[in-house]
This record gives sequence, structure tokens and C-alpha cells, in this order.
Amino acid sequence: MDKYKEVVETLIRFRDERDWAQFHDSKNLALALLLEASELNELFLWKKESQAEEVNPERLKEELADVLTYSLLLAEKHHLDIFDIVLEKIRKNGEKYPVEKAKGTAKKYTEL
Repeated sequence: MDKYKEVVETLIRFRDERDWAQFHDSKNLALALLLEASELNELFLWKKESQAEEVNPERLKEELADVLTYSLLLAEKHHLDIFDIVLEKIRKNGEKYPVEKAKGTAKKYTEL
């Protein structure tokens, strides 16, 4: 079994054993994702750039896991393969941000 399937199946089993699927509609999953992303951002809030790079690795792992968990649950609910949608997004971004125009700049594609 590949790692992706193992993670998703373990996550779904964990959820189902606790009868939490009843709470996991798309709205609640999206809101939970937002809250967990905020907790991730909190690790870096009000820190200077050099301090932000020295974030506690255990806390970073915990918050990233929470963000990814809700992302996976939301994708699974809509029968989306997270790797497929990320690869598709990279392809689309490649069209919007061609190397010859975007390299070395943080401008939005509409400003290139």
C-alpha cells in the first residue's frame, strides 16, 4: 500500500472509530482547516525573520499535521486525490507564471 493510501485509510479509520464523520461536513472541515492554519501562523506571529526560522520543530510538526489532516479529510469527502490536485495546480501556475517572466519576482501573474 502506498503511503498516501495508508495515511488516508488510517485517518478515516480513526475518525470512524470515534463516530466523528457526522461532524465532518465540508463547511466544518473547511473551518477546522482555517483554524488549524491560524495556529500554524501563530508560531511565526510577531517574530523577526531570523526568529521565525528557529520555530519549535515539534510544534511545527503538530500544526502542519493538523492542517494536512483537515485538507486530506476535505479532499477525501469530495473524492479528490490530494496529489493529483496539487500537481494540477502546479501545472496551472506554470502557465500563469512562466519562468521567463516570473523568475526572481514575487509579482502576481496579472502584474507580470
